[in-house]
Amino acid sequence: MTNYGDDSPIAAFATVPGNSALTLIRCSGKNSIELLSSIFSPKKINTAEGNTIVHGWIVEQGTENKKADEVLVSVFRAPKSYTGEDGFDISCHGGYAAGKAVMTVLKDAGFRGALPGEFTFRAFMNGKIDLTRSESVMELVSAKTDESRRHAVLRLSGSLQKEISSIKAQLVQVLAGAEIFLDYSEDEISADAEEIEGKLPNKEIAHNALARLKKLSASWQLERIFQEGITLVIAGRPNAGKSSLFNFLLKEDRSIVTEIPGTTRDWIEAYADIQGIPIRLIDTAGLRDAPSDTSSGVVEKIGIERSRKILQEADVVLYLIDGEQGITAEDEEELGIRNVECGMRNEEFKREKTTYADKNKNILVLWNKCDIAPAPQPFPIANINPLSVSAKTGEGITELYAAITSAVFKKTDGFQFEEHSSAALGTVRQKNLTDAAVVRLEEALALDEQDEPLDLIAPQLREAVNLLGEITGEVSTADILEEMFSKFCVGK
Repeated sequence: MTNYGDDSPIAAFATVPGNSALTLIRCSGKNSIELLSSIFSPKKINTAEGNTIVHGWIVEQGTENKKADEVLVSVFRAPKSYTGEDGFDISCHGGYAAGKAVMTVLKDAGFRGALPGEFTFRAFMNGKIDLTRSESVMELVSAKTDESRRHAVLRLSGSLQKEISSIKAQLVQVLAGAEIFLDYSEDEISADAEEIEGKLPNKEIAHNALARLKKLSASWQLERIFQEGITLVIAGRPNAGKSSLFNFLLKEDRSIVTEIPGTTRDWIEAYADIQGIPIRLIDTAGLRDAPSDTSSGVVEKIGIERSRKILQEADVVLYLIDGEQGITAEDEEELGIRNVECGMRNEEFKREKTTYADKNKNILVLWNKCDIAPAPQPFPIANINPLSVSAKTGEGITELYAAITSAVFKKTDGFQFEEHSSAALGTVRQKNLTDAAVVRLEEALALDEQDEPLDLIAPQLREAVNLLGEITGEVSTADILEEMFSKFCVGK
């Protein structure tokens, strides 16, 4: 049985073997370069300096002519390596067979397969990176848009670690001021200090630290959007232009567009990037009372019911009105629906107008085909100011993008990245620990307001400091670390 705690030589594919120009195999661990010399020709690899590249052949151990592949080896010497250990990267020919042959020779020579995330785990254990940087590695690998990549890079470069360490230093200062009264007798404390005994010293610093922690906590809502994305559903009557808008936003012809009502029989999804936000974009069947006396009508009705159900999962709904036909009774019904479950309409609110848009702030009403039929002014439905767009010409799409991002960011308590260097939380683990630290600090300040003794306040401050230490990994346990790194990719 292997675990994350040893320093044995390990190897893993850093790229997926397949039809590519190169395959990269990463190796690290004690005596790894010495082991490599036994399967490398020429033998000069053993004396290679760090941060150099050596050309040669991987050969079966103890032989010179049973060659596996011609390779380039990038040599890294401790401590100037990713893991802090001696290690190397092998660039061999692409394709499954070449990489597999090299990996077989490595394992025969004494390397074992790396566990998921074991390279990054060793980098953390050897002090090369903290836990926030470690987690950002997988964030970067999983980034769906350039904006989510940028946020991950900020954490990888240390923005979050620096902010957490700075806040922690503030709390340590406050804690030190409180504990001086617990460690020394009254006779050993100056007269000035006696005047504040029983009151929390450096209270202003504690309040500043609390404000910074709350800002960090709020940042997670925005980060989760950039990491996980949102579900955006396009809805409306048949032939309102839903599929045309779907294709325009995707920049490809994914949905079939015809003049025949009911062409889209079921919901169709694809992924898009809108203003850096990963979007699960869904085109739905046209909402209407489909005929049920024909096989075609039965199929369409099932599609409409499924579309209504998917609407309940939407973070943002784009409701299209066909500008050429104008507002119909069906549009008024749809914009007046409050509660839709499993395709069944709530008859009590069926004929009410404006309720749908008023109650659900993430409903954006679009007047489509504005290039041939401008929206009426004033708009006949109260409290609704639709966006004019044309899925054919692209008119109004820029304004639509801005409206979508505005609707999404309503969930973030106004937190925005004001500068490229802004610190923000990147994982649920970081969010939970930050919130726990907020609770401890708020409790400490509340106890101080109640004139409670410092021996009750200090433990709350100490716990807040420890919780921040858990975020960066200064305070950690083996089981927590193993659980975290086991979710990483092999080779990372």
